[in-house]
Parts: sequence; C-alpha cells; structure tokens
Amino acid sequence: MKPKRKEVTKMTKQRKPDNSWASIRRVFIYIWQRYKLRLLISFLLIVVSSLATVYLTASIQTLIDHYIIPISQSKDKNFAPLFYFLVRLGIFCLAGVLANYAFSLILAIVSQDTLRTLRDQLFARMQKLPVKYFDQHQHGDIMSVYTNDIDTLRQAIEQSLPQLLASSITIIGVTVSMLLVSPLLFLVVAAMIVIIVIAIRTISAKSKFYFGQQQKNLGAENGYIEEMMAGQKVVKAFVYEQESAKKFDAINEELFEASYKANAYANILMPTLANLGNMSYVLVAIIGGTFTISGLGGLTIGGLISFLQLTKSFTQPIAQVSQQLNFVLMALAGADRIFRLLDEKEEVDDGIVTLVNYELIDGQMTVTDKETNLWAWKHPRENGGFALVPLVGNVNFRNVNFSYDDKNQILYDINLEAKQGQKIAFVGATGAGKTTITNLINRFYDIQSGSITYDGIDIKLIKKASLRKSLGIVLQDTHLFTGTIAENIAYGRENASQEEILEAASISNVNSFVHHLDHGYDTLLKSDGASLSNGQRQLIAIGRAALANAPVLILDEATSSIDSRTEKMVQDGMDKLMEGRTVFVIAHRLSTIVNSDLIMVMDHGRIIEHGNHEELMKQRGTYYRLYTGGLELD
Repeated sequence: MKPKRKEVTKMTKQRKPDNSWASIRRVFIYIWQRYKLRLLISFLLIVVSSLATVYLTASIQTLIDHYIIPISQSKDKNFAPLFYFLVRLGIFCLAGVLANYAFSLILAIVSQDTLRTLRDQLFARMQKLPVKYFDQHQHGDIMSVYTNDIDTLRQAIEQSLPQLLASSITIIGVTVSMLLVSPLLFLVVAAMIVIIVIAIRTISAKSKFYFGQQQKNLGAENGYIEEMMAGQKVVKAFVYEQESAKKFDAINEELFEASYKANAYANILMPTLANLGNMSYVLVAIIGGTFTISGLGGLTIGGLISFLQLTKSFTQPIAQVSQQLNFVLMALAGADRIFRLLDEKEEVDDGIVTLVNYELIDGQMTVTDKETNLWAWKHPRENGGFALVPLVGNVNFRNVNFSYDDKNQILYDINLEAKQGQKIAFVGATGAGKTTITNLINRFYDIQSGSITYDGIDIKLIKKASLRKSLGIVLQDTHLFTGTIAENIAYGRENASQEEILEAASISNVNSFVHHLDHGYDTLLKSDGASLSNGQRQLIAIGRAALANAPVLILDEATSSIDSRTEKMVQDGMDKLMEGRTVFVIAHRLSTIVNSDLIMVMDHGRIIEHGNHEELMKQRGTYYRLYTGGLELD
C-alpha cells in the first residue's frame, strides 16, 4: 500500500519526459568507436556463456533418455558413457563460467574508461560554455550530471546491457531447443509469451516515464541543497530555516513521488512475470504429461523434463530482461542529461585578433615568445600579413544598447571614452547597470546594438581569451579555490615566480595578515577560503589582479568587504596598481572615487550625469546629493 504523503504538486504530473532511445544509440556508437575489439571479444564471450547455459539445460533430455533410463533398465551397469557425458557437460559449464568472468572484467574496464572520458569531455565542454549558461542553471543540477547520471550510465554499460544481451541470446537458444524437443508443446509457451510481452510493455512504459522524472528531480534537489549549503550563514542570519525546509520538502516531495512510482512499477514487474512463468510451467506440465502418456508428438519422459526445465529457463531471462530494462530506463534519462550538456552550444568566438608579446628590434615591433611585458594586438590582414597595434587600454562605448534576454532592456544608448591611465567610476543604485557595463567589456555577454572598441578595435574581432587576458578583474563576490594563498594569488598566471607573488601580495597588502597565519603563504584554503574574513579574501583577489599586471582593471566593489582602516592601508597599493592603467571602478563608497578622471552617474540603465568630482559637485544634481548625504544609494 502506498504510504501517506502530502499532496503532490501539479508540476510533476504536467512534465513530459524528454527521454529518447536515440541517447542509448548514441552511447552505443560512442563506445563502439573507442572499443571495437574489446566489445567484439565481450560479445563472443557473452555468446559462449549464454550457449553454455542453454546446452546444459537442453542436455537433460539426452542425459535421461540416452544414459539414465538405459542404465537403469540394463543388467550390465556400464557407467563409463555417462561419466564421459558428464565430463563434457562439466567442460561446457567451466567454459561458460570463465567466459562470464572474462566479459564482466572487460566491460568493467570499458565502462570505467568510458565514464572517465565522458567526465573529461563534460568538463572540457563546461569550460567552453558562456557565462549565461551558468546564470540559468543551478550548479547542483550540473554537478548531478557528473555523479548520479554518470553512475546510472555506468550500471547500464557494466551490468544491464550485457545482461540484456546474454538473456536475449539465452531466449533464442532456449526457443530453438524447445522447438527441437516438441514444436507442438511450444505453442503453449508461445501463447504465454504474448501475455508476458503485453505485461512488460504496459508496466515498463509507466516505469520509463517516472525514472526520467526521478533523474530530473534528483538534479533539482541537488541544486537546492548546494544553494542552501553555500548560503547557510544567510539562512541562519535571517532565521530562514523553516522556510528553506518547506521549500526543500516540496522539492523532495516531487522526487519522492517520481521515485515511488518508478520503483513501484519496477517492483511489480518481477512478481507479475514470475507468476505468469509459473502458470506457463503448470500448463506445460499438464499438457506435456498428457502428450507423453498418450505418445502424442513423440514426446519422451526425458523430453518432457527437459522441456519443463527449458520453460523455466525461458521465463527467467525474460524476467531478467524486464528487470534490467528498468536500469536501462534510468540510464536513458541520465544519458539524455549527459548529452544535453555535451550538446550545449559553446561560447561563440569569431575573433581573429590575438594578444602577443613583442620586442623592439631596430625600432620595429617584432612578435616574440618571450615575456617582455610589452603587448600588442596582432591583427590579420586580407593579404595574409598582419599589423601590430600596441596594447594601450583605450576603451570606447558608442550608442550601446543591451538586454540579457532580448526582452527587457538593461542599458540604453551608453556612450563613454576611457583613455590610457584614466580612472572611470560608475555610481548608481543597485540594478542601474554598472556591473553590466563591466560584463560587456570582457564579453561575458554581447551587445544588441552599438559598438565597443578596445584600442580602436571592435572587441567582437578580438579573441575572447586574448581580450580577457588583457583585463584584470576584482569582483564583488570573491571566489577562492582549494589551494594555498600563494596559489590563489597566482591563479590565472602561469609560471609566476615566488618574488612576483610576494610583490603582488605586498601591493594589495595581503602580507598584513598572512604573517599571522601558521603556514604563511602556504596556508591551505578550503571551502572558498571560509577560514578567512571577507576582507582578507578580497585582499587576495586584489593581489591576484596585481599579479596579472593587465593594462585595464575592472574593480567591481573591490573594497566593499574591507574596513576603513584596511582600506587606507590598501589604497596606496591600489594607486600603484592603477598607475598607467585604464581603470573601471564600481563603488558605493564615494570617498574611493573622488580622484577619478570621469564619474558616470547611472540610473535605470542610462548615464544621467558625467564628469569629474568638481564638475559634478558644481552641477548640484544627483551626484551632489549622493555625496552630501541628501540622497542614499539603495
């Protein structure tokens, strides 16, 4: 009886499964292209194992009719022929066992190697996806693809599919054997097969649907758990435990409902088939006994016993097929999600301009593989040559309009000109579009109209990797990786020397707290640097930008988590860091942007005021009211 649970939301019932057998075919093709020889050997071994089982069952008639009965009726008890026959059976049985062990071992290797390759490809694909994809998908749901969905696929490759193949071969072998023993009696079994197939199709269709829902709901639940774990401090700070638990209960209820129904249909399949198999066995025994007694069809006692055993051997693999089919259905749902991620469109990059090091030889710019700290844009020309444009850091916006979803416009007619060495500050309420502008500079998103140029080159012509390499970024939400403090500072710059790391740490004032740690710069950080304060974590992020030594800096609330005392200590280092660079600053503390060359005041995606501090104060507009306290940022 179904356990009593809360009423299920309509969401589960209204969803349509998107599972497709094409995913399983794709898995087959995927594996076949990589392991042809191993799969062929495994197939032959499965055939040997299955036929050995069929031969053993079919030999019962020969054992009884040609050896046991003649020996029992003979006065001269010669057991030698029986002994040799049993030895042959033993050899076949041993061959079947060895074949079963061998193909299981081979497929275990194939499945694990396949999953390793799939994980590599999934991760490689994930690195090429646009930021928009991660903004629209829960991280826990993506993680579920790597764990739950991959594991269901492993079980299918390693166990379910081989079992299906072995059972299918057994069914064919048993069918042939029964037809050889008694074609007339096989008609009884054939009638029961029709009933069994109808039962399998009816129950499996339901099971398939709910197994697909189970995988999707499992991904949703993992996503919610990951989200709650990351925001546990916020949950507790706002006493949101009960509400978060209610939302989890609702998500968990959907998973329960899908899992309950999937397993309910899966679990009733085996008993149903077992009972149908028993009915078939009884009918064969009654009708076959009648045939044997009456001599109809030439059915012998050995033939009847063999046929009865073959009947058991026939229904058992059918039951195994139906049972393994449930796991295949789970793998089907998992494969859909795996290939959906693999098929996601990569981040479009039509750029042709790349960033290169150059050195001056006889006054001429020459491309070099050395690290010269002299950078230039390598711009291909139609004649096959290229031009070198020095990387200066001039960024221009011309009539830029932007929307994240092509429906709700975020930026309207943005115009600005940032020259080398200038500090451009953005001020405005939350949602005014400040961070969006910085996202457009590094092409996390592309604009709908207008143009953005970098040193006179449209950024759409610049390779994204080169573009982003020229930008140093400190985001408001600092993210630290598992590793030492030194490794986190050096993140994104290969082959950074210890001296360069220490210099960057000094500029950002990281050394102000590192010396108090037991292991200094070798202190291991875990869980996004949870052992450090928000200010310390952000100082490390600033050090990371200092080490990158990029000509353009984007500081998105870079000092928002630093107290006033620390901010004063870091400001000198920040000034050194910004010297000679084009800097875009987003800040709520207006005191940090007073010395900016240009301040852009934004409101609902529009630039409503612009100028330096003195000019804006004279206008006595929005900036004036913000600075004097007459208006507060929200």
